[in-house]
Formats: sequence, C-alpha cells, structure tokens
Amino acid sequence: MDWTAPTTDEMHDVAAEAVRQFPPPFGDLAKDVVIRVADFASDAILSEMDSDPFELTGLYDGIPVTLKSNMDQPSGPDVVWLFRQPILAEWAERGDVTLKALVAHVTVHEFAHQAGVGRLGLGLGHSPA
Repeated sequence: MDWTAPTTDEMHDVAAEAVRQFPPPFGDLAKDVVIRVADFASDAILSEMDSDPFELTGLYDGIPVTLKSNMDQPSGPDVVWLFRQPILAEWAERGDVTLKALVAHVTVHEFAHQAGVGRLGLGLGHSPA
C-alpha cells in the first residue's frame, strides 16, 4: 500500500474523478457544486457542529436540490468540503482501504446531501469505505 499523503490539489483531483462517475441526473446536478479541500474544517464550523477537528472528514455547504426554490437568492455556490488531515488520519488508522476509495466515499457521501438522497439513491451502491 502506498502511504504517501496527497496534497490538497491531488485530493481534489481524486474527488473530481469520483464525481465524474456519477450517473445521470446526479452528474449534471454536481456540475454546479464546487469541491474544496482544506487541511481541517474552520473553527467556526467545528464550533457550530460541536465537533473535534479529526472527526469531520467532509461537509456539504449549501441547500439540497430537493429543498431549493426558484425564489432562493444564492449567496454563492454550493460547496463540498473535504478535510484532508481527518481523511488521512482515518486512512492510516484503518489500513484496510485505499486512500482513493476513502476520498471517493467521503465525496459521494457529501454529494448525497446535495442531492437530498442517500448514497444508494445516487445509484452508486456500496463502497468498501
């Protein structure tokens, strides 16, 4: 197993590849969402969620498409956040999943929030992560 930690840009590329695999109509919906990778969630997010920095691997920041209205005034694009250090910590602790599979799993999970469905609702089935 390769134990080299990817950069934030490399992790973004893995997440973007996972999104390119989404079946219709979810692939089309995902085009309006920005993927961002940071080492950790901000202090404000951690405080709001009452979370430890290493517990939060990802976050969907936006309005699920099932709740959007034509009357909504967007304040910016919807964002899927991936938090690099917690993902790396989980990967190292588990040792039973590839980093690519774990990043894809977290990405799919967060995009399921965007679509307003569970990961099975995205038509992606079960992943080993």
